Amino acid sequence: MRKAQKQEIMEMIQTLYEAHDEIKNDIDKKNYVLAQDMLIQCQECAITLGTAIETMEGEGFVTVSHVEAYCDVVFHCHEELNDGDISANKIYKKLKKQLVCIENSVRNDIRIRKEVAFFPYKASMWDALESVYLAAKEDPDCDAYCVPIPYYDKNPDGSLGVMHYEGGEYPKNIDITDWQTYNFEERKPEAIYIHNPYDNWNLVTCVPSRYYSNNLKKYTEQLVYIPYFILGEIEPDDQERIDKMKHFVWTPGVINADKVIVQSEKMKQIYVNEYLKAAKENGLQGYHIDRKRLEEKFLGLGSPKLDKVLNTKKEDLEIPQEWLRIIEKPDGSWKKIIFYNTSVGALLQHNEKMLEKMQYVFSVFKENQDEVALLWRPHPLIKTTVSAMRPQLWLAYDKLVRKYREEGWGIYDESSDVDRAIVLSDAYYGDGSSVVQMYQQTGKPVMVQNVDVVV
Repeated sequence: MRKAQKQEIMEMIQTLYEAHDEIKNDIDKKNYVLAQDMLIQCQECAITLGTAIETMEGEGFVTVSHVEAYCDVVFHCHEELNDGDISANKIYKKLKKQLVCIENSVRNDIRIRKEVAFFPYKASMWDALESVYLAAKEDPDCDAYCVPIPYYDKNPDGSLGVMHYEGGEYPKNIDITDWQTYNFEERKPEAIYIHNPYDNWNLVTCVPSRYYSNNLKKYTEQLVYIPYFILGEIEPDDQERIDKMKHFVWTPGVINADKVIVQSEKMKQIYVNEYLKAAKENGLQGYHIDRKRLEEKFLGLGSPKLDKVLNTKKEDLEIPQEWLRIIEKPDGSWKKIIFYNTSVGALLQHNEKMLEKMQYVFSVFKENQDEVALLWRPHPLIKTTVSAMRPQLWLAYDKLVRKYREEGWGIYDESSDVDRAIVLSDAYYGDGSSVVQMYQQTGKPVMVQNVDVVV
């Protein structure tokens, strides 16, 4: 039973206590008809109460038997008034005694179940929430729902473009709930988890306004935001580096969240410090500028993204046959696999120069394909972002992608599962990004590419 439902039942029990007082009053004043009418109302209330408990806790639940016994007491009290055997105190005590049994059973026998909803939007970012979801799912007193929500591309004028839904791209061990049937406004889950903090601030993509953090906050006791990325660790006094990432601190999801879970204690202090500054600059009051409250809001518990990587084993991966064709040598052994990661930021920063760099990288690995397999996994948002912001660059980039895929000597990973690429590969090469921070945790080699180095 949910906390709110148990509270409603306790309120019904309190109403019955108050009705008992009225019954005693009416009997003392010899208003027997009024007393009987009130007893009938108590009977109806008890039946409603018992039905609700049986629906939620199952047939034969112990509390229902106490409700049934209470209904018998009410009936006999009604009959006593008919027979003229009237004692206000006696009737009051009998009613109270049985109602106390119901109340004690509700308090002690009915366990509160917590409902937790997770609203990811991009499947590739699900690893930011997965370990929390799995822990909630294993909790016998918790009902956890993974509810992937749609998102839209944004047109250059800010209007909504094509809608995307990636609910079919999640791991097999994740039970998916249809966003069109999960009504969080009615269900009011105790906690809601999100990994998209932008609401309508993002210029490239946007979730439906129903799922904006300021709206979700109205229907839950605790809105929790976990970043979909991992940053390089920064010392809390390194303001130069902090200035390059502080935009992550001031987003709608961070502002509206009751809890924000970040990757480390150092990052927590940075979030607290920068949030406090931004809140004051933007004129926010109350807990937004209360450092003690902010220390409770931001939690440096670590990123679930790392949990996912470190808990995934190579032997458990499902590797496509077309990948194996590229990975395996004629003798059945495996080539060294290099994870080549290209980011949105680097492409937008270096434009055609980055395309030249990528062409050079492909030529090198193509020449060495007998010993090394290249696993190229571009950032999932490259198409959406670059086509919207740099249409001509997108055309040239898309031509490069099509050529690479048609030649077929390397792997092209457009899946939502970055963890598979991390676990499967032997080393990382590519742009600096949050993937680097995750990859370093594996202890495998990492090399960040330099766009200026093209031999």
